[in-house]
Amino acid sequence: MPFKSTLLLRAFSFFKIPAIFFVRPSVVSLSEQEVVVKIPLRRRTKNHLGSMYFGVLAIGADCAGGLLAMEAIKQSGKKISLQFKDFRADFLKRPMADVHFVCREGEGIRQLVAEAVASGERVNRTLAIDATCPKLSGDEPVAKFQLTMSLKQQN
Repeated sequence: MPFKSTLLLRAFSFFKIPAIFFVRPSVVSLSEQEVVVKIPLRRRTKNHLGSMYFGVLAIGADCAGGLLAMEAIKQSGKKISLQFKDFRADFLKRPMADVHFVCREGEGIRQLVAEAVASGERVNRTLAIDATCPKLSGDEPVAKFQLTMSLKQQN
């Protein structure tokens, strides 16, 4: 499943959002409740200090929340537009290794999709996403993100 999800994410990003494709994200795990997306620390994702560039961290957070939503939208069978309308970040430590972005908001996202379908109006929900460097600090976050997801069913 992660390999297929990685291929789909990269294909989508290649055609729709090339900046995501450029950083080469991989899906580590994907379930109805949680997604883990990894972005490797490489030359193209580093800053001048050798840690992951904050813009790349923002891409990882976007991917983690967006991937769970895209799965929920696909399961609904409806055409729903997805966008993030707000972004907050707390950078806690310098990420000096590959970074894993974890979003555990699957149930809330599915409820948001159902609400968008039922109401026909734009609905919003703030998602929490944690970034960790498992090789260096295990599950201790190096950054915490809050992104407000906005959904609306299209006619």
